Amino acid sequence: MSTFLERLRQRAEHRGLMAGLRCVLVDSKKHRAWPTLNRIGVSITDNVDALVAGLFATHPEECATGNFGTTCKAIENKRSETRGNDDKLTPTERRFQHLLAAEKGDELHQRVIRMVLIAKSQGVPVNFEQLATDLKRWNDRTKTEWAAAYWAEGAAPITEEDI
Repeated sequence: MSTFLERLRQRAEHRGLMAGLRCVLVDSKKHRAWPTLNRIGVSITDNVDALVAGLFATHPEECATGNFGTTCKAIENKRSETRGNDDKLTPTERRFQHLLAAEKGDELHQRVIRMVLIAKSQGVPVNFEQLATDLKRWNDRTKTEWAAAYWAEGAAPITEEDI
């Protein structure tokens, strides 16, 4: 279990601290988050932990299972998105594919931020422990694990023929 995430959980009701951490998600305000990151034991040069802290401050609804592919699939299900007869990708599926194609660094972080904001709007929890681990080791294996969770057997939408 991540110690900085545990410290975040203990301070989740501290509105000022959470507001300071949310600043890390906006480039022009990152400097405002540095004192707060220091208080929870996150180095200001650790971009992944800082990002996860900012995301937690934005959407503290957590779960302990699954990875970000699971979260994105839950978003799709909550939005009741289904493929039409033309077999086009759903909007969430398209966003998820773009996320998987992102390069490590700022592009990936911006796409994750957008998906977490959508998760917040839909009331979908995020496994921040796994997200931090996956973002630190972003590689083909991580992408494959997320894709496998998203397009898992039995996770496909029900077609009219199945009814």
